[in-house]
Amino acid sequence: MTFVKICGVSDPVTARAAAAFGADFVGVVFAPSKRQVTLGQAGRIAEGLGQREHVSHDAGAAEIAAALGRRRPLLVGVFADQDADTINDIAEGCGLDLVQLSGSEPWELNEHIRRPVLKCLKLRPEEKAEELMTHVHGDAIVLLDPYVEGAYGGTGVTLDWTVAAEIARETPTLLAGGLTPTNVAEAVRDVRPWGVDVSSGVETDGLKDPAKIRAFIAAAKAQRDVRSA
Repeated sequence: MTFVKICGVSDPVTARAAAAFGADFVGVVFAPSKRQVTLGQAGRIAEGLGQREHVSHDAGAAEIAAALGRRRPLLVGVFADQDADTINDIAEGCGLDLVQLSGSEPWELNEHIRRPVLKCLKLRPEEKAEELMTHVHGDAIVLLDPYVEGAYGGTGVTLDWTVAAEIARETPTLLAGGLTPTNVAEAVRDVRPWGVDVSSGVETDGLKDPAKIRAFIAAAKAQRDVRSA
């Protein structure tokens, strides 16, 4: 079972399109980024998705999967190097279901977030799986992204899928970095992640492209069906 997250969404129309195409998660970015949204934009996206009861703050991968069985997509807020009070206030005010921490936050910050956490780990070139796994504590879902100097994500740069596959065998992993409609099926087959995450890979001229979103989700879900057969 591989889930799909469409990240960097900035308007309700795109969010609803992603939902209609079968996205499991929609991501809104509060970290510094060209895709950064305001509280008002995020609130309108949440309203457009019809968010209801929230997932328990201590939910793990299995509980989140169960929640997706009841409703989808879940709304994820992306933060970087912000304090827990700010994150919690925004999560409550905008109706976020999950929080993604994409900065250099200590792992211990997870314990102070009142939503389930996706903790981003940056894989550097030549870094080994066992080296990265020393940073993982507990059962939080890891979002694996390539390290790019000065960027939190959404760069379109790929990472070493062989290393990613080793990490995915050890902990629930959301694979990001350079995924597109044309390579996501291969990524799912090779890495076998808990989920896949895309932003720039479904954009045209810097804007989310509904046709690419549809194609990305279809490719990821088709590969999921093969894996489940």
